[in-house]
Amino acid sequence: MYHHSFEMKHISIYVSSIHARSIIYVISKSIINASLKSQLLPFSPSSNIAMETSVQLHSHLFTPTHPDINSLSPPFPAKPKRKPLRHILRCCSSESTTKKLVGFVDYDRGERQVSVHVSGLRKSDLPKRYQLRVQGDRFQKDWTISELVSKILKLNQREDIDGLLNRWAGRFSRKNHPILIREISQTGSIEHCNQVFNWMKNQKNYCARNDIYNMMIRLQARHNRTDQARGLFFEMQKWRCKPDAETYNALISAHGRAGQWRWATNIMEDMLRAAVPPTRSTYNNLIHACGSSGNWKEALKVSKRMTENGVGPDLVTHNTLLSAFKTGSQYSKALSYFELMKGTKIRPDTTTLNIIIHCHIKLKQFEKAVDIFHSMRDKRAQCGPDIVTFTSIIHLYSVSGQIENCKAVFDTMISEGFKPNIISYNTLLGAYAVRGMSEGALSVFNDIKRNGFRPDVVSYTSLLNAYGRSQQPERAMEVFNMMKRNNLKPNVVTYNALIDAFGSNGFLPEAVELLHEMERNGVEPNVVSVSTLLACCGRYGRNVKIDSILAVADSRGICLNTVAYNSAIGSYMNGGQYDKALDLYKIMREKNVEPDSVTYNVLINGCSKMSKYTEALEFLDEMVDLNIPMSNEVLSSAIFVYSKQGQLSKAESLFSKMKMTHGGPDVVAYTTMLHAYSAAEKWDDAFALFQEMEMNGVQPDLIACSALMRAFNKGNQPAKVLVVAEFMQEKNIPMNDAIYFEMLSACSILRDWKKTIELIGMMEPSFNVMSTGLLNQLLHSIGKLGKIETMMKIFYKIVATGAEINNSTYSVLLKNLLAAGNWRKYLEVLQWMEDSGVEPSGDMYQSILAFAQSSGREFSVIIQDRVECLRRKTCV
Repeated sequence: MYHHSFEMKHISIYVSSIHARSIIYVISKSIINASLKSQLLPFSPSSNIAMETSVQLHSHLFTPTHPDINSLSPPFPAKPKRKPLRHILRCCSSESTTKKLVGFVDYDRGERQVSVHVSGLRKSDLPKRYQLRVQGDRFQKDWTISELVSKILKLNQREDIDGLLNRWAGRFSRKNHPILIREISQTGSIEHCNQVFNWMKNQKNYCARNDIYNMMIRLQARHNRTDQARGLFFEMQKWRCKPDAETYNALISAHGRAGQWRWATNIMEDMLRAAVPPTRSTYNNLIHACGSSGNWKEALKVSKRMTENGVGPDLVTHNTLLSAFKTGSQYSKALSYFELMKGTKIRPDTTTLNIIIHCHIKLKQFEKAVDIFHSMRDKRAQCGPDIVTFTSIIHLYSVSGQIENCKAVFDTMISEGFKPNIISYNTLLGAYAVRGMSEGALSVFNDIKRNGFRPDVVSYTSLLNAYGRSQQPERAMEVFNMMKRNNLKPNVVTYNALIDAFGSNGFLPEAVELLHEMERNGVEPNVVSVSTLLACCGRYGRNVKIDSILAVADSRGICLNTVAYNSAIGSYMNGGQYDKALDLYKIMREKNVEPDSVTYNVLINGCSKMSKYTEALEFLDEMVDLNIPMSNEVLSSAIFVYSKQGQLSKAESLFSKMKMTHGGPDVVAYTTMLHAYSAAEKWDDAFALFQEMEMNGVQPDLIACSALMRAFNKGNQPAKVLVVAEFMQEKNIPMNDAIYFEMLSACSILRDWKKTIELIGMMEPSFNVMSTGLLNQLLHSIGKLGKIETMMKIFYKIVATGAEINNSTYSVLLKNLLAAGNWRKYLEVLQWMEDSGVEPSGDMYQSILAFAQSSGREFSVIIQDRVECLRRKTCV
């Protein structure tokens, strides 16, 4: 193994001659320029290198005393005071040896580690009175600041941190105090930092400084401790430290993080009264404070005031304003602002484009969002995508239902070197969960743990939701219990998902019990909880539960929204309780909750199912008066109502109105109109509508084909029934009993034996699951054609599949046998009925006896004897 360690220290130059000092000025000037340039160089955020360049140039080192160098700039004092070289050396070494860059490279493993080691002022740099004091005490340690910070962080909050600091020799130099606060605050350990700061204030040589308080206020802001940050602001003034712009910026940022934009505005006004000029960062922090609270209007006012005061906006300002529009759900305004931003000289960065992609997704402008994503991935793009960009695109495909693309984008993100975070995993997991793809969701959940992440509440909730939507409520409960075992507290979204998992799968008592458990655990139910339970009650016809759930919502002070009222009204309608549904609708209007198209769709559909067509039309007129746009569902329901009322012209008018909409009529609308034409006996119009349906790219479903076939059979056009059947075969539309029944009827009317045989071949694999009525129709169709032997063969096959055979089936066989004059098989079937425990009816005996009398003496005696024998066995 080959590795290499290195150190980079500050360079100290010690000179004593006059000419050397002049040369040092030139060299030092170049060092300053180089250091400034180095600070402008971009550093990778993943390298964890905190490099600071500090070069202090003392004026007495560059004071020329030789007349030949008077032309050097800057101008120097005429008679500078000479200082001893020993003092010069101490001043140079005090800051120049403060930091060094320590690195480690392992070429075999491909590992590297770079860190900044801060030494601070050591024992040798202290005044002699302190050096003697330290040397005489063996407990005093000459630690560097980096060593001291490492020891402090190893202690917990209850251990004696003050005792450790009192053993540090560097505490006697007040110059070490701000360096120590800076280093420990960078670790983010706020409790350790507070203890060190409190210890520091008790030291005799402590001197309150703005930079120390600014660092402490910024640290409190990062941890959302607004009150503590404000307390430090007032404390520093008691120590006679006048707040500067950095102080006010840190305090405004603290209130902005907490969403207290009014406090941030008041601090800005105090800043102006204190005659402290605001900087661009001040305005940006105030804009962020307003925008993060959703107050985008106030953020826009601050940006205008910023421009009026002569402080021009920068990229951070534009991004903060765009973020304010996004937080305030003003997505169109954000896009308009972005177009104005293009006219400036400020170019957008990755953060800007991420916000724009988010806005396009919210506005369902998916193509535009994908175009921006592809432009960012272009090799010539100035700003490439980051982990947030890929996560947004995964969410885009999730919303649009393209789950395969979600996984493809996720894999692309990994292949391009981005390491997914927990948000990326949760987005992919949520995409699978919404579609009920529990296996895919579980795979992503396991990937989260396999890659070193700890699943959070969102991860467990998404997995639980996936099992609920895939009709596995028991597995959902297992995930819920596992979540609690891992010390994660379920939130209201978790409980709502679990309630839906049980309620939507028929376990309504368990869902209601979860609502009570939710309250016992201190999680307040919301309107989503109530809406979920109400929808479950309506789905399973639990009318009593609807009243109790509404009472629970009222007692908890939960104000129902439109979705909740729609669920409750729909539940009452599904349970046939029209009066309660109507009363709840009136309460909804009295409480000024605006109904939407779903509300009226529920009401109109419910009235149609209960044959209340007049009431349904009244709701339709009310919807028109309120200027609520009609969805395809509402229009389809209205077409059905008009057709039932015999108002075909109005039904056609609504259907034509649907054609003018963006999506056009769907398969439900076409099917409803087919029923309307069938009821009006307009068979040609029905067939023309079917052809139009195919031309417009609307795939007919099973119900549409069945309605059309029924219409053709009623209109005595059986040939068109077979045409529709061929269309179904071409489009691979599955057939059910209703389709087979209409096809058999058509074949029987046409007396098409060939088509009947083909149909029997199609039906034969499904004999065991077909209804008795369809099997009877099949046997009757064959017997009507005079194919008695074929009819009996089909009957044998039906019996062999174990299908249910009842008295009506035997009746079909006997009628066709008697019509063909096959009295021997008739008597044999009667014997089968007796053997199988099915008692023949009196009409069956009377029919064969009547046949015997009309057939003559040759068979009459035989038939009568057999019938009497069968009757006696039946009586026994």
